[in-house]
Amino acid sequence: MTLPAVTPVDTTPISAAAAHDDLDPLWRAIVAESRSRQNDIHLPISFAFAERLCQAHPEADSLVVRVAILLHDTGWARVDQDRIISEGFAGDWRRADVRYEHERHGCDIAREVLPPLGYDDAFITRVTDIIDGHDTRQESRSIEDSLVRDADRLWRFTPTGIALASQWFGFTPSHYCSRLHAEIMPELLTDAAVQMATAELDRAELLLKIEQLS
Repeated sequence: MTLPAVTPVDTTPISAAAAHDDLDPLWRAIVAESRSRQNDIHLPISFAFAERLCQAHPEADSLVVRVAILLHDTGWARVDQDRIISEGFAGDWRRADVRYEHERHGCDIAREVLPPLGYDDAFITRVTDIIDGHDTRQESRSIEDSLVRDADRLWRFTPTGIALASQWFGFTPSHYCSRLHAEIMPELLTDAAVQMATAELDRAELLLKIEQLS
């Protein structure tokens, strides 16, 4: 059962909130880490979804959510880059060692970049508790954890996410969209995310001519 939204859900095409620049110093602190595994595309799009999920769930600590989603995949920059595709997107990819490694490295990066920006130990622990296990732990431990997990998945439903993930997994866009319907949609934890994913995927399938190119 998905968690119901507290406020109406924005399902319009995803876009950035231009006025939300309070985390710009943190973005600038992870430029090097953003160059791995297309994080410079994945992180901003997931971040935009996280902000919308926070609007639908004002009971969540939005700063924890926004910082955690911003940092959650930075650890990919510190693993063997050749293993990202060969292990992280093949076979039993959800249990690949490289996925546990990127979570641990992501926690290390959070502990490095957040203190100089004024974040205290308690806040950093809340962020790293989410990063540690966001790909490999089955259960969510808090509303903030749930929103980060959903935002991390929601980007896959956009044309950009479909294009990149299809290449990583070696699928056609049509095959990957089928996988989104069958495997990823059921993993979403909030009704807000389900509504966003459905709207995004409907638009993406029309744009990418999925019916015609199946």
